[in-house]
Amino acid sequence: MSQTYYLLRNREIENIDQLDVYRAHGGYEALKKALADYEPDALVDLVKRSGLRGRGGAGFPTGVKWGFLPKDGRPRYLVVNSDEAEPGTFKDRELIEHNPHQLIEGMIISSYAIRAGQAYIYCRGEFLQGYEQLRRAVKEAYASGFLGQNILGSGYSLDLFVYRGAGAYICGEESALLESLEGRRGNPRLKPPFPAVAGLYGMPTIVNNVETITNLPPIVTYGAEWYTSMGTEKSPGLKIMSVSGKVNRPGNYEIPLATPLSTLINQYAGGMQQDRSIKCIIPGGSSVPLLMPDQLDTPLDYESVLKAGSMLGSGGCIVVDDTVCIVKASHRLVKFYREESCGKCTPCREGTYWMTDILERMEAGLAGDHDLELLMDVADNINGKNFCPLGDASIGFLVSAVKHFRDEFEAHVREHRCPLGAKVYDTANY
Repeated sequence: MSQTYYLLRNREIENIDQLDVYRAHGGYEALKKALADYEPDALVDLVKRSGLRGRGGAGFPTGVKWGFLPKDGRPRYLVVNSDEAEPGTFKDRELIEHNPHQLIEGMIISSYAIRAGQAYIYCRGEFLQGYEQLRRAVKEAYASGFLGQNILGSGYSLDLFVYRGAGAYICGEESALLESLEGRRGNPRLKPPFPAVAGLYGMPTIVNNVETITNLPPIVTYGAEWYTSMGTEKSPGLKIMSVSGKVNRPGNYEIPLATPLSTLINQYAGGMQQDRSIKCIIPGGSSVPLLMPDQLDTPLDYESVLKAGSMLGSGGCIVVDDTVCIVKASHRLVKFYREESCGKCTPCREGTYWMTDILERMEAGLAGDHDLELLMDVADNINGKNFCPLGDASIGFLVSAVKHFRDEFEAHVREHRCPLGAKVYDTANY
């Protein structure tokens, strides 16, 4: 589809990852405007008026989050979460690999707004190319006077560091990320206190997602009213959706919020592949409940998706086709969360293990009549009983899958086989 890009400008501007190309197309002009025309508090107010919400999954209003920082004179930090690990989500990876300077420009603007003197990018360990791109872009920004002391003669100074994690899903949770950034094992912290009060090194810290911060340059350039002209009153602006599954054009798509789910799948992603039909859709990454084909008219904004029974989350839209065994899909996702659990919380550590075990029995044709009830009982004992959202994430898809496709689960138990012919385990070797 023909469109103007604001976040994914690499789609229309070749080599925009290079500083000279980025600057030739308006790069760092928003930073100049922010430093010349705005006091820090005015920038925070601009972001509040824009209605920008966090794009990492929670959807919390960004400007409101910035406003939680205590005014007590302590050093402040900005930390950008680039530890993208949610299955079905790959938007941040494209941003850091193909347009790193827009993220860096957004970080400088954000750091100035919250009066931070140091900023960090926590990059997922597997994102080697993105990490190298960020390191190179940061060096270019320093050499050009956009980072370091007295940026552009404004009197504002900022140092920016890129930190590469070791590849752990749990480090996408903000407090576990901070633990890792401080050199410890990435276990989540008990909250409160929240990072805005006691974050990195115990100091006030704002943790924002890559996509969230990438919105800052266009918001400063075009204004809050431009941003609120898209989407809805409570969910304004642009969102990158990562579409995967048996569609004709899987990939990242920049859309105005409230775009119907059917438009995303059928127009942007080109519809289903030949001889495939939609069985269900996971709209916001693997941790959210599924939606059914009769819900394709759902607008993709935070409130509408929640009303439909799911969450917009990270924007990882996984289109599940009619050949997929829901039990097999549930097993694959629950096993992922079992492997990625940090083990700190008993309900998550033990629950994900036993859910995986039960689903393996179903897949192997060895499940008993009580196993489906036991599976739901274990899920209930995980729900809402953990330090961080990973436990709840492990049951999001599963519980909704049992709700909508209970007959498939019962068939695995009753017939001791998959009715769709899917097979994972050899029963002789289980």
